[in-house]
Amino acid sequence: MKKQAKLIVHTGSMFSGKTTSLWRELYRMKIAGYKTVAFKPSVDSRHKDEKIISHDNLELDAIKIESVKEILEYAQNNEIDAIGIDEVQFFPDHPSKIVEYFIKLMQNHITIVVSGLDMDYKARPFEIVKELMPIADELIKHHAICASCGEDAWVSFRKSYNEDRIEIGAQDSYEPLCRSCFNRKMKDREKNKNQISLDQI
Repeated sequence: MKKQAKLIVHTGSMFSGKTTSLWRELYRMKIAGYKTVAFKPSVDSRHKDEKIISHDNLELDAIKIESVKEILEYAQNNEIDAIGIDEVQFFPDHPSKIVEYFIKLMQNHITIVVSGLDMDYKARPFEIVKELMPIADELIKHHAICASCGEDAWVSFRKSYNEDRIEIGAQDSYEPLCRSCFNRKMKDREKNKNQISLDQI
């Protein structure tokens, strides 16, 4: 009989160790004899297609997919005990559908380990992480170090003025900030945007 399936969610800001924790979970399961496989969203173009790479350069072989539904199809044709999914907030599937897919996988005794941002660059919650939190067996909130003051970081601040909700990037595009430093930098951003608008008149 297969082991009891679980949903394990690692969340927090960028640079907080979420992907490292995903790597560690799957590595431990592999040692325990689980058949494991990892998946990543196709929009994540930061690294090689077949790799998930943490900010401390731990590598995990991964399958690039467009939709979480592809994991269901993979599970129907392959014997697996546990899956890892990096950057779950990047998938275009509706959150209710992802929850539905996850429940089906767990009903088939497949443990799911997920990593994903809890908030976007404006500190608005990502809907899928909100939906996964209450059904998770384990929920781990990770914290980076605030790039401005050294306290625990709360959110990923975008350095550019791009207004798109999703912008793939790393240290050149984002920095982790605590709540106070984030609020201060957002006020400065608004002042600068207003000044730029006035200069263009």
